[in-house]
Amino acid sequence: MRKRLLRRLAVWLIPPLGWGIMWFLYLTNRKVWRFEAPVPSGPFVVLFWHGELLMAPFIFKKARPDTTVNVMISDHFDGEIITRIIAPFGLKTVRGSSRKGAAKALIGAIRKVKEGQSVGITPDGPKGPRHSVGDGAVTIAQKARIPVIVLNCRPSRYWQLKSWDRFVIPKPFGRIEYHMSAPMDLTGLEKEEARALIRERMLRHAV
Repeated sequence: MRKRLLRRLAVWLIPPLGWGIMWFLYLTNRKVWRFEAPVPSGPFVVLFWHGELLMAPFIFKKARPDTTVNVMISDHFDGEIITRIIAPFGLKTVRGSSRKGAAKALIGAIRKVKEGQSVGITPDGPKGPRHSVGDGAVTIAQKARIPVIVLNCRPSRYWQLKSWDRFVIPKPFGRIEYHMSAPMDLTGLEKEEARALIRERMLRHAV
């Protein structure tokens, strides 16, 4: 009973606090936008590391303000917190992960793509290993025949937690570089080859 009460309190308190912290860090840092190519006009899969999750929501409206991005979030309690934090940014969610509800999440993501929407994935989430790439992003991109884009958020000054993902928190009054790759076509690639390509590209500007 006590655990349930504490969780309800956390779901009520943490999202607005997290949202406020994100905006404070965003506004007190200089932003540098590095887009390798125009964002596709249609649906796409956008990938970003779990440890760089905090500042990622800001880039979506900058890159394609007219698109809806559905971020794949786990069904765990932490996932509910993240869902509520990113909602004010206009981001929607597809619940499920490689460890829980994987099939449901993949089906839901492909359905969103067919509706003309995009999908966001942390390929090493929700539990790692850090900077690993699972099959989910490859499966969605190949089945839906849509491109993959890589996003990195690289602050000049930051704290780094000792969590499995080495979660990055920018320090105020620095610079945040947003890197967005050119679209990648995974058509015809074997899954292992596609995962290797994605990982290599994601590590170019990783923290």
